[in-house]
Amino acid sequence: MGKSDDVKLLGAWQSPVTLRARIALNIKSVDYEFIAESFEPKSQLLLQSNPVHQKVPVFFHKDKPICESLVIVQYVDEVWSSASPILPSDPYERAIARFWAAFIDDKWYPAMRSIRGAKGEDERNKRIQEVREGLLLLEDAFQKSSKGNDFFGGDQIGYLDIAFGSFLGWLRVVEVSNRVKLLDQENTPGLVKWAEKFCAHIAVKDIMPETEKLHEFAKMLWAKMAAASTPK
Repeated sequence: MGKSDDVKLLGAWQSPVTLRARIALNIKSVDYEFIAESFEPKSQLLLQSNPVHQKVPVFFHKDKPICESLVIVQYVDEVWSSASPILPSDPYERAIARFWAAFIDDKWYPAMRSIRGAKGEDERNKRIQEVREGLLLLEDAFQKSSKGNDFFGGDQIGYLDIAFGSFLGWLRVVEVSNRVKLLDQENTPGLVKWAEKFCAHIAVKDIMPETEKLHEFAKMLWAKMAAASTPK
């Protein structure tokens, strides 16, 4: 599709949930204007368009704001329905994809984020183990959903690929900063191969943040958080 003035996305390059919306738009070949949110302070556009959560991404279609990354992915899939489908057409498969996406957002990703704040080596190892256990569950879900194909969605990137794949950059940052391997050939061989194919996909490869750049951003963010929590 050609350039459309009525399609805009407010987000941030380092935000995995912003990445979800960008991948969905790329899959549908929708041209859009990307508006980078600075956060310091939060822009008026963000505060006005998402007053409830005040978070990115915010998707604008014909000047109407839509919030929450997976809501945006579903909206894009429904509006540009003639291009590659993102959600499964089968109601059961669609429900399963939504179930695992909720698991990723509600349980797995918070566990991965909690590794950073763990107090002591024992708690850190416990958090890492929780993340690994979640990955084993996702490995099993991949084997069932992919049916021998490259992606959770079959032979093309689908809803669950986007939901999980958007966190691969931050997963690598966690691996680097903690000197651990979370996705590995022994325990999650399907996900290892899937991650390679996902990141190399035409809809993903040019917008997936580089691990080194993301790690530098993370170190800066952690330093700010440490400074803010230090008693004056």
